[in-house]
Amino acid sequence: MAIDILTLENRYIDSCRRHGVLPNATILSSFFKAEVKKSNQEPCILEILIDDLKDIDFAPLFEICMNIDTSEIEAVDVRNESPCVLSGEYALPLMRAIKQKLRVVELQDVSFAKDFVRDISQRGLTCQVLTLKSWRFRKLSLMGEFMHMHTLNLDFSSSLTGFEEDCFNCMPNLMCLSMCETRISNLWTTVAALSKLPSLVELRFQYWQYCNDEGTSFTSSSGKSDATADFSLLDRVPFIGESCIDTRELTDLNISVEDPLRNFYSFDEEVMNHDVQSMVEDSSDDSEIELTNHHHRNWLSGVFPRWSTQMPLQSENEEESSRGSFTGNSVDVSMKYMSCHASPICQEKHYREFIIASLPKLKSLDNLPIRNIDKERATGIFSQYFEYLPYRWKSKESVLSILQKREIKSGRIKVQSSKRSPSHPFGTSQHFYTRSLSAAKLGSSTWPLLHPLSLSGFELDKGFRPRQFEYHPSDSSLMVFGTLDGEVVVINHESEHIVSYIPSLGAMNSVLGLCWLKKYPSKLIAGSDNGSLKLYDINHIPRKITGLYGNSGCITFDEFDQLTSVHVNSTDELFLASGYSRNVALYDINSGKRLQVFTDMHRGHINVVKFANHSPSIFATSSFDQDVKMWDLRQKPIHPCFTASSSRGNVMVCFSPDDQYILASAVDNEVRQFLAVDGRLHLVFDIAPTESSQNYTRSYYMNGRDYIISGSCDEQIVRICCAQTGRRLRDISLEGKTLGSSMFVQSLRGDPFRDFNLSVLAAYMRPGSKSEIVKINLLASSGHANDDSDDHPVCPSNIMGA
Repeated sequence: MAIDILTLENRYIDSCRRHGVLPNATILSSFFKAEVKKSNQEPCILEILIDDLKDIDFAPLFEICMNIDTSEIEAVDVRNESPCVLSGEYALPLMRAIKQKLRVVELQDVSFAKDFVRDISQRGLTCQVLTLKSWRFRKLSLMGEFMHMHTLNLDFSSSLTGFEEDCFNCMPNLMCLSMCETRISNLWTTVAALSKLPSLVELRFQYWQYCNDEGTSFTSSSGKSDATADFSLLDRVPFIGESCIDTRELTDLNISVEDPLRNFYSFDEEVMNHDVQSMVEDSSDDSEIELTNHHHRNWLSGVFPRWSTQMPLQSENEEESSRGSFTGNSVDVSMKYMSCHASPICQEKHYREFIIASLPKLKSLDNLPIRNIDKERATGIFSQYFEYLPYRWKSKESVLSILQKREIKSGRIKVQSSKRSPSHPFGTSQHFYTRSLSAAKLGSSTWPLLHPLSLSGFELDKGFRPRQFEYHPSDSSLMVFGTLDGEVVVINHESEHIVSYIPSLGAMNSVLGLCWLKKYPSKLIAGSDNGSLKLYDINHIPRKITGLYGNSGCITFDEFDQLTSVHVNSTDELFLASGYSRNVALYDINSGKRLQVFTDMHRGHINVVKFANHSPSIFATSSFDQDVKMWDLRQKPIHPCFTASSSRGNVMVCFSPDDQYILASAVDNEVRQFLAVDGRLHLVFDIAPTESSQNYTRSYYMNGRDYIISGSCDEQIVRICCAQTGRRLRDISLEGKTLGSSMFVQSLRGDPFRDFNLSVLAAYMRPGSKSEIVKINLLASSGHANDDSDDHPVCPSNIMGA
């Protein structure tokens, strides 16, 4: 027979007497309230408010919690409303002792936050509703079992940036998730994490607030606009299900409240009124359970009294009449909605369509209903602006399956019905297997492997400050970087060992220009911002740091003032230099002489100059006068072959590996691809601007000319786009390991030998930190984006060089 509440209370008082402590007044009050609910034939819920609990209260309360499972108590809620003094070593055992009857855990600003998150991340929790408001953790890593949980609220967790790879693996019944005013920004990793939640129907990263002509309108629990609503809600994000929108405006304004209602947090006819106690039962494929107990119908309103985001059921005709209500990521201004407490992910272009297309089971996003017309639009937008997999693959395939096909020489695509398009369009291509393997690996590696280079091979503890770097054109293991201190360092980036070290010895300042020779793979040219230009032969340069370095293996060229860029032509005979002027200098490598200075090539200074990869006399220049120009040395470059323009100042330009295209990157994410033959515009990449005039953008090719990578110095994102269609394949987020230490893109290069591999020169905005080179492998997965390391310093000059 179940233990009644009065007996349970008496046992608590007896336990306090045995342990020599006074009964806690808050606990006695909770027993009294539970008894009142029982007498009123309401759900018998015991609320434990831990604000006033002390460590000495633990032992007797723990004994009672062990008996709750066999008592009349139907559910237990654990909350705090102010900072509590109870230790984490006691709070967690209390919750676990309650077992299956733990219903709600709502905690904020608790001293044991770190220990609590670590424990539940590994061991899970039996509660049905978990609210961790304003908690400070960067990566959500809930890998334990949360089999009963249907609601998770992480609003105002302003340090939360994303999810570990194994997060959400054991939450089969999670239906509602709210993450308003977090720092989550990456669409791809977010969708990959949320795709593991089979029951998720309600998601929120912001909430849309309806404002009428007289002010802000709230919706009461009856579904009607309530003039007496608590306007303090304006200062906080409502809990999941609380409404700040007069939802009647979303459909037919004439629908009465007596019409069938859909509550998008209590869900529709199929999901509404679930028996929360039986959520763990496996009654159907989609874990939907019908409610049979009347008392349980009002449990959710007891948890969150303002759960009233009620949406009228909408017919197809009503959907047609409301076409155009929502456009892009924002609501039609005529409907007078305002986004509140939005996370950064909401600012991503086509955010709403991306989420809807990627999570087809969602019924509500940001407390707005997802209609059939919204799903149709989302599918079209996704296919227009995004790539699901590389090389237009439409479905994932395992690496093992592809290898088996290769072994049995079954690369040809089977003839398919005209009603079905092939999932892999390049079946007859010579690159079919390579691309197939890349698509398979990338499809299973949403969290790419990020590895900051950690160099060894020095006798002294030397901390470098990289400013520019280049892969070697013929040796896949080599890379060179120049530093803010004028050093040039050649490394084996695979073994992370120093190959050659060239100190500045006061002769150079920041190294901004680096270029390897192709026919003479041991030689490279380095240029610094003080105008110094030198050619080095790494075969004649020592590996160790010494003070004995001379001029052996070194050729010095005439200086080019305020240099920002150098580049060698395809035959290793000539190189060009540009800088903070409108001039370009031409040098002869064999003689070591400057041959000519071409003056007034642009109206503004020329930040980058690049030779073509295969034509030794063709080169391109990019300038902050907004122009990119193509030149031919055979025609005495007085007039350009053509001029192509951007709407902002151009930071850099480069040729595609086959010289068919040139890629121009202008300030604030304006990236354009032109035909190299005549300068016609081929493609404008759809990258949202930040509206910052200091957001210098750099872009390069990757995988030959199949994809481009783009990053900007005011953003921590590397974007990967198809070079033929412009569609976005993936965004990669860079983060420092320390809380609040965001990384920003100083420069980047695609690995010329490995598909979907690249390196990024990442910088921190925090003064006194160091920059570092981060290698990124999109085909290898890692749950940890960055190794533990101290913050390392921002490079002061974002504009110079490529």
